[in-house]
Amino acid sequence: MNLKLYNLCLVGFGNVGRALVRLLLEKDERMRREHGVAWRLTGVGTRRMGWLANADGLDTTALLESGTPAHTRCADVNEWLRIAKADVLLEASSLSKRDGQPAISYIRAALEHGAHVASANKGPLVHAYDELRALAREKQRCFLFESTVMDGTPIFSLFREALPVAGLRGFRGLLNSTTNVVLAEMEAGRTLAEAVKRAQEIGVAETDPTDDLEGWDAAVKVVALARVLMGAPLRLEEVERRGIATVTPEQVRAARAAGMPYKLICRAERRGERVVASVRPEQIPLSDPLAPLTGTTSCLHFDIDVFGLTIIEHKPGVEATAYGLLADFLRAVREPLEPQGA
Repeated sequence: MNLKLYNLCLVGFGNVGRALVRLLLEKDERMRREHGVAWRLTGVGTRRMGWLANADGLDTTALLESGTPAHTRCADVNEWLRIAKADVLLEASSLSKRDGQPAISYIRAALEHGAHVASANKGPLVHAYDELRALAREKQRCFLFESTVMDGTPIFSLFREALPVAGLRGFRGLLNSTTNVVLAEMEAGRTLAEAVKRAQEIGVAETDPTDDLEGWDAAVKVVALARVLMGAPLRLEEVERRGIATVTPEQVRAARAAGMPYKLICRAERRGERVVASVRPEQIPLSDPLAPLTGTTSCLHFDIDVFGLTIIEHKPGVEATAYGLLADFLRAVREPLEPQGA
């Protein structure tokens, strides 16, 4: 098998970025043997380090050990992509729910440069999906984003590759791990503050959990799914959103005792020409498939015109998000181009 070498550039080197580099190293031999794909990391960009590039390859060991590999420091993303000779941008920067920046500008720059893009950032799907999809098609490059919803679980690629011309009428599920953990902790007798602290201790909740507790994180995922899979021009402000902070621990415990536990339910459905979406705490019966799901487990049930389909992701860690980026990298460089994404 002929081996082809690709230059990878990574934006963001936090938990996901580090897990991705470790996973690339772990899977390197199989990618070479089974897919004819080799890689080297030629660029890393972070707020702390700036834009580091080396077209001959950065020292991944030094990066993982918080060292500084031999590099050229670049002034901006465009110079960085050029000096690193980027073939693929792996985008794992922080989410901005307000406008999707600066991730949108990074992805746009990479596509203009001629690189494929694999992103774990939901903001570009919410605020610029149509634009970036069109640009990818124009440049004959892939814009892929499997890690944006349910980590590395194949949601977008499933519809793109395995469900041609299937009509998605709606979906319903659990998409936020923090609220799942917090509700379970309140059921066990903790206050909201104690439950949040516990979620932070086990690495599920952010230092500032506001976006999770108020339903923003889940709403962003709902919009991303609706835009990509349903072709709906849904805006974030159109999602009916209510977080779990409106439910008291006493109500949570009483609901569990009555066999109708609370879950933060995400849903979207077609109603005529519109797609209506919501994120809100709902009481569901114990017979509901979502009722027993706890911890970081996520679930989506899809109402498709030919059948129903439920996908459950059991207790993923940061490696699952990293795997979604790795899988998108392989999809982008292996497949005949239908480049616009899902």
